[in-house]
Amino acid sequence: MSHTRENPRVVVIGAGIVGCSLADELTARGWTDVTVLEQGPLPAPGGSTSHAPGLVFRTSPSKTLAEFAKYTVEKFSSLQVDGVPCFDPVGGLELATTPERLAELHRRAGYAASWGIRGEIVGPARCKELWPLIDESIVLGGFHTPDDGLARALLAARAQMERAITRGARFLDRHTVTGIERQDGRVTGVVTDRGTFPADHVVSAAGFWGPVIGRMAGVDVPLQPLAHQYARTRPLPELSGASAEATRPILRFQDRDLYFREHADRIGIGSYAHRPLPVDPFAVLPYDEARARDMDMPSSYPFTEEDWAPSWEDCRALMPALRASEIEEGFNGVFSFTPDGMPVLGEARELRGFWLAEAVWVTHSAGVAKAVAEWMVNGRPSLDLHECDHTRFEEAQRSPSYVRERGSQQFVEVYDVIHPLQPMEQPRPLRVSPFYARQQQLGAYFLEGGGWERPHWYEANASLVDALGPLPERDAWSARHWSPIAAAEARATREKVALYDMTPLRRLEVTGPGALDFLDRMTTNNLRKKPGAVTYTLLLDDSGGIRSDLTVARLAPDRFQVGANSPADLDWLTRHAPDDVQIRDITSGTCCIGVWGPAARALVQPLTREDFSHEGFGYFRAKQAHLGHVPVTAMRLSYVGELGWELYTSADLGLRLWDTLWEAGQELGVIAAGRSAFNSLRLEKGYRAWGTDMTDEHSPYEAGLGFAVRLDKEFTGRGALSPDITRRLTPLLLDDPAAVVLSKEPVYVDGAPAGYVTSASYGYTLGRCVAYAWLPAGLATGTGVHIEYFGEKVPATVAEEPLFDPKMTRIRR
Repeated sequence: MSHTRENPRVVVIGAGIVGCSLADELTARGWTDVTVLEQGPLPAPGGSTSHAPGLVFRTSPSKTLAEFAKYTVEKFSSLQVDGVPCFDPVGGLELATTPERLAELHRRAGYAASWGIRGEIVGPARCKELWPLIDESIVLGGFHTPDDGLARALLAARAQMERAITRGARFLDRHTVTGIERQDGRVTGVVTDRGTFPADHVVSAAGFWGPVIGRMAGVDVPLQPLAHQYARTRPLPELSGASAEATRPILRFQDRDLYFREHADRIGIGSYAHRPLPVDPFAVLPYDEARARDMDMPSSYPFTEEDWAPSWEDCRALMPALRASEIEEGFNGVFSFTPDGMPVLGEARELRGFWLAEAVWVTHSAGVAKAVAEWMVNGRPSLDLHECDHTRFEEAQRSPSYVRERGSQQFVEVYDVIHPLQPMEQPRPLRVSPFYARQQQLGAYFLEGGGWERPHWYEANASLVDALGPLPERDAWSARHWSPIAAAEARATREKVALYDMTPLRRLEVTGPGALDFLDRMTTNNLRKKPGAVTYTLLLDDSGGIRSDLTVARLAPDRFQVGANSPADLDWLTRHAPDDVQIRDITSGTCCIGVWGPAARALVQPLTREDFSHEGFGYFRAKQAHLGHVPVTAMRLSYVGELGWELYTSADLGLRLWDTLWEAGQELGVIAAGRSAFNSLRLEKGYRAWGTDMTDEHSPYEAGLGFAVRLDKEFTGRGALSPDITRRLTPLLLDDPAAVVLSKEPVYVDGAPAGYVTSASYGYTLGRCVAYAWLPAGLATGTGVHIEYFGEKVPATVAEEPLFDPKMTRIRR
């Protein structure tokens, strides 16, 4: 087949910074038959790259984005064109003018330490020293990152283009793509107004034109282009005689949604403060038509003065020197936003060989290109990309109205202080379980994930808080989206019985004559067990990284129910499934209630004729049963460390199942409990959450999951596994009973950053906050460490896991 050739034919659509970077990265890896098609003129084709202000701030709550940006800085620092460097390391400075923002900057400094980025919190005087034009009196402090700076995006694109050309790539401007050719579910070529180009791989790096190219390929590209205001002042006397384009750090004034950079004796200012200005990607003009209408380029819309006016006042308040100046020029530049603010990367499931590298800013461009090139050439990127994988969006999150609404909100929130649990406000509710009406009646406090409404606690349980005794006071940040009711729900689960809505957990049905052989070959644990067995197992990639963790229930000789994590799991399994295996996502048509606690058996057994005793229904077993009138698939599993079952039924019977359990549980003190208690209980037991605690960057042995690996069989990734590890997912207990951390904070060993927290929650049974962190493998139990939380060093100790019920007596009874 042509796509397996040693030097595949690659066509990249778009010669902006992403397309040029990708051509460079692919040709550097030996894929030299690369054609880059661009509808505009080179080297400035008129997309987002052509007007990008070039600010590169590397610090992000996302480790993946931070790694992309770090590589971009590293690569662009090594490039120059005609003696002009492609990156200017002037540094970065983020200002705080409110206590809330100063606290946020401390948190950002924590991210920087976690991801290995140099930075420090500085006082107002140092901010003034770095940027003399600011009014020091309104500044409370700043976050200075000396290695950030300005990317010259068009020069960097040109440098990489020229390098790729020397290796065999060709760049063709003035070629407008009009169609994507395909055969048997695979891409075969790209049609333009100047001919057709055969291809084994096609990459859409078309920026805000991505949805247009995607439609030609029958591939959904969930991004929303929006216009963003950028202006330049007249020359400022204070900057006269400037010998360089920029000498001061790039500046963020996030309290007013503004950023600043120097243009020699002028200042460039960008604003996110205005109303969202969504742009229809199908209505963007071609280059020549845009020029004919007096537009500089297709991505540059006329400046809207009325949107700018409030921001100009904020600029003058921060920099008094601007009060005597005016704006010389401005434009509304178009660039791309997704519903969650992350890029859209990867090979399309609808069309093999068609790749997406979309919604990528200059900051992350080279890092994204490297990852996509690795993915294409080696079969996997060296970075975890699950946050960027285009398969991450649920079907319910792909409607044009959803993408427009969430994309616009992402623009609004670019510089907002966002709590890690904070949900979007609209469109909600979108996906609800069959129990939603009952949850509302019980006063559920809902957060959202994957479009699902997820109860985090129930106000109906408020009366249980009084019996707890005093809980430690929480700081304002950790008290957000939290309630002491969660502690009461955790205690009720440990002492009585609670119902948990587990419906949002993904469920796949795998059937067919080859189902057992297929699943056994794809996963690490032994699945060759009799029907009725449930197995915890791992999906690895070819390099031994953890793609996902699964629970696989064998319900019949050739029928399995798989508990999975993300749409990417369905995509991965479907890609590898032979013809005699069928895989179906059954999540939306089914529902699940977790019934957990010491009284779980007393609740469930009277409702069924099946034997739910420990002898008759062992741990990690599954049974078909009727509870009252409702047929269920019952699995004896527990992610909270207590006796109980996951009970599955069809969505139409879900409400009846809830009511049956609720009514029968009244005399046992049953409650409904939410995800806040659930997360606390799972961390006390040391149960991992994929995508949070471990990803495909980690091996099973590093993640403490070696027990789920059977080396006496063949499975994907087996040959790459090694028991030798240098890092380990490590349980920590905070020393102070009142201290709390949340996640992603840096962990210090012997005074130096040595890792970062993945998950954390207060362990109400233990009376301490539990944190899991990636740390050096050699740390012995009892070792003292420090976790930095808002600039404070919080003492913690390496603990032995599981922290709660190490002999598993509570689950197996």
